[in-house]
This record gives sequence, C-alpha cells and structure tokens, in this order.
Amino acid sequence: MIGARVDTASRNNSSSLRRALGVLDYLASDPAGADLGELSGGLGLPKPTLLRLLAPLREARLVEPHGESGRYRLGPQTARLGQLYLERMDLRAVAAGALKRLASTCGETAHLGVPDPPWVVYVDKVECAHPVRMVSRIGARQPMHSTALGKAWLAHAGEEAVARVIDAGLERRTPGTITAPSRLREELSRVRATGHAVDDVENERDIRCVAAPLFDHTRRPVAAVSVAGPDFRLTAARVPELAEA
Repeated sequence: MIGARVDTASRNNSSSLRRALGVLDYLASDPAGADLGELSGGLGLPKPTLLRLLAPLREARLVEPHGESGRYRLGPQTARLGQLYLERMDLRAVAAGALKRLASTCGETAHLGVPDPPWVVYVDKVECAHPVRMVSRIGARQPMHSTALGKAWLAHAGEEAVARVIDAGLERRTPGTITAPSRLREELSRVRATGHAVDDVENERDIRCVAAPLFDHTRRPVAAVSVAGPDFRLTAARVPELAEA
C-alpha cells in the first residue's frame, strides 16, 4: 500500500510538472502573455488548476502578472535561465566567427539556429548595417518546414524528425509555404543534393533566406546558419552566390 501511494504521488508530481511546463511554453508563444481564460482554453485546464500551477511559478519568478490587466507573462527568472543556457553553448562560440563573416560578406543578417522539432530556435545573430532588414529575436522559435534554417537541419536529421514536423502540421505562413508532406520531402531531397536550403519567401512576406547545416564530428546535424534579408535585396538570382559564401 505504501508503495502504491508513493507511485501515485510520483505520477501526480510528474503530471503537475508537465502542466506547469505547458504554462511556460504557452506564455512563451506570445510576448503579450495570456490571461486565465486564454490559458484555460489553450491548455484545456480549468482555472482553479491553473491558479495552483501559477502560484509556485510566480514564487520562483518564472511567471509574473502584467500590471492590472489580469494577464500573465514570463518572469525575469526565465530570462536569466535562458541567458545562462546560451552562455554555456559552445556552439555559439564556435559559430561566432562564421556568423560575422557571413554578415560581412553577404551584407545581410546572419542567424544561428538549433533544432527543437517542429521548431528551429534562433540562438545567435549578427545584424547587417542596412536600416531595412529582417527583424528577429534571439530565443524566438520558427517552424522548420517554412524556414531555411529548419529545412537545412531537417534534411539531414532522419525520418523520425521529418515525421514529427509533418505530424505537427505544415501551417501556411505565406502563399509560398510548402504545406504538402510530399512537397516537403522533395524539398528536403533537394537540400541534401545541393547542400543548402532556401526560404523563398515561405515564412515571412518579403523575406528570403539561404541556410546550410552544421555537423558535429560524427556528421550528425546539430544546427544551421543562414543569411536573411528583404527579397528586393536578397533576390532569387543571388541565392547561388549566397550558398557559396
């Protein structure tokens, strides 16, 4: 009986932790945060349960109320943890020189992205000098299927990763987004053949990107680097040149 009670408590704790992490993930999806009604609808949890989950998150400063609006957003402790994580990523240090060179050579913003299927996460960037440029934020997530960074990694990641992205849904972000699984697989084959991926105005209107994967010593894909800019400057005709940069 004692063992059964311990197992039940362990399962309950695990369930609460998963739900609390779900709250953090939901709040991370929108800088404006969310109120209890939005959290309840988005996560499928009753408001009393959410209030119980929010209490320790607020105490740990992982979540904070936003003024008198009744909305919650990520707290300062999440920024601290995120910064510590980024500072400990050797990958950023290794790729820093390449990012600077890309931005300087191509005259556009360079990004470093790491996989979190079905997303790719910006972990570093070097901005170009142009006043008109792609707007991005370190720590932001973008869909793999519609980004050059995502497709560059996904093309070498194996069938399980591809299936995970497809199962998550191929959301149409622009008129050019690939939304058919068969078309995505064809695109990934092309990426493997050419060595680079292109976001041909597929994720954001008026933005084109070119990316290449980064591999570890075992030839496992671990990240990708890209150059991105407005399509009037980063034209389709420039893609071969940028792919060689």
